Amino acid sequence: MANIPKTFNEQVYDIVARIPRGRVATFGQIAAMIGRPRCARFVGYASNNKASWHLPWHRVVFKDGSLCCGFAAQQYADLKSEGIKFTAEKTVIMSDYQWDPERDGVPMDIRDFPLVF
Repeated sequence: MANIPKTFNEQVYDIVARIPRGRVATFGQIAAMIGRPRCARFVGYASNNKASWHLPWHRVVFKDGSLCCGFAAQQYADLKSEGIKFTAEKTVIMSDYQWDPERDGVPMDIRDFPLVF
């Protein structure tokens, strides 16, 4: 069977599925991980696909640690239950909780995610 390249959304889903409990990633970070650093907005669009709702999207935040508008209250509760701490403004303390695949034992290689155009 031929090795079928993954679509942009499939690559995003693969990364979101790897974000460990107690860590967060940003939309831009995920885009950069698949070699598309200027496509953070499209990572957000990928999150709106009902087929991906089983993934831990609550672990994906904006680059400043702020939560996603549509479900911020639920996202806050879910992240808090994982032990993530917040500032007084209810933003994630990114210096403490941003996911680093190498440091956190989930190494990633960009070659795992061939691009499809």
